Amino acid sequence: MASTSQTLRGKRACKKIFWAVFPHACFILSLVIYAFLGALMFSHIEGNRKVNLSEEYRKFLQKLWHISRNLSDNMTENEEIFKEEIHVLFNTADQDWFVNPKDRWTFFGSLFFCCTVFTTVGYGNTYPVTRIGKYLCMLYALFGIPLMFLVLTDMGDILATVLSKSYNEFRKLQSKILASRLCSGSTCNKGDELKSRAQTKVIINEPLTIMEVLKSQPGVKRRPTKYRNAEIFEMLIARENEHRKPAINKSIERWSSCPELDRGKTMTRVIENFDKIGQQLEKLDVPIVLMVLVIFVYISCAAAILPNWETRLDFQEAFYFCFITLTTIGFGDTQLEHPKFFLFFSLYIIIGMEIVFIAFKLGQDRLIVLYKKVISFCGKKKMPSKKVYPK
Repeated sequence: MASTSQTLRGKRACKKIFWAVFPHACFILSLVIYAFLGALMFSHIEGNRKVNLSEEYRKFLQKLWHISRNLSDNMTENEEIFKEEIHVLFNTADQDWFVNPKDRWTFFGSLFFCCTVFTTVGYGNTYPVTRIGKYLCMLYALFGIPLMFLVLTDMGDILATVLSKSYNEFRKLQSKILASRLCSGSTCNKGDELKSRAQTKVIINEPLTIMEVLKSQPGVKRRPTKYRNAEIFEMLIARENEHRKPAINKSIERWSSCPELDRGKTMTRVIENFDKIGQQLEKLDVPIVLMVLVIFVYISCAAAILPNWETRLDFQEAFYFCFITLTTIGFGDTQLEHPKFFLFFSLYIIIGMEIVFIAFKLGQDRLIVLYKKVISFCGKKKMPSKKVYPK
């Protein structure tokens, strides 16, 4: 019997956890599916396009050939020619002339492009060239960006709850340590004695019988003794009948074994979870200095890992790249040689954007409070002083 009850408790706990995690998993899974579908779409459209060499490309080759004819054996003169003519010529060149579309628009390259679109990073080094690709990119961003912000808000609630609980526990621990330092030995012992006495008093008190409980009710006191006895007898019979009820059908027993997991109630709770998105983020009250410290540590960890496969980046450049990415600025001045390795870092980007989003939300709240104080202060200064006239 004990093992059966433990199994039922375990199943109930698993069901509760499943229905609590279900809304959050739906958002993340939908974003992953959306990214994979976009990668398949763009790799097919942009990767299979035909490269037509334009007249500008031919003019570029002609200019480059004329410059190469003027090169001499003197390296100093060649450097001057390079600075003046070749550098300007290559600035006018199109990057698409030197890269095969199939090499750029692979599945992982397209997936990386999709992540930069709906996260609004947009590095600018990969972009659609075909007309249909540009139209589909606008349509893809139109639905992908709201989905991404929905995931950020939902995951931001979880991070806000974790941060607020951790901060509150830290404050409680800090107050306990301060209280233990300030607390003298005599007062603490007196307090312990009072607690022990209170506990012994609670243990000594016996529970009331059913007769005493019924007699304490005002409605029962007014009735005659024979009616009171009959009422007690009916209550005892009803209690016995509850224990002798026949076995319930297994199809009903699955849900009635845990009433709080009834299908109607479960769906109501799932809908309530969707409705509560963003509420925990609004309630978050953590010092902005703590959030800045969390962001610095978070970016520093990535900046230490990223140069392992991006060998051209050192710690400072990787830190700059991660900051520009998480703040969705995305200049595109730092290009990645191995975007498929960075895709495994996509979870880091999403969580990091949520942390930055929380920091921006806290900074916004602090700015609003500051503006209110400034406006109220200016309003008090400009208010005319009340004149008191003699009666």
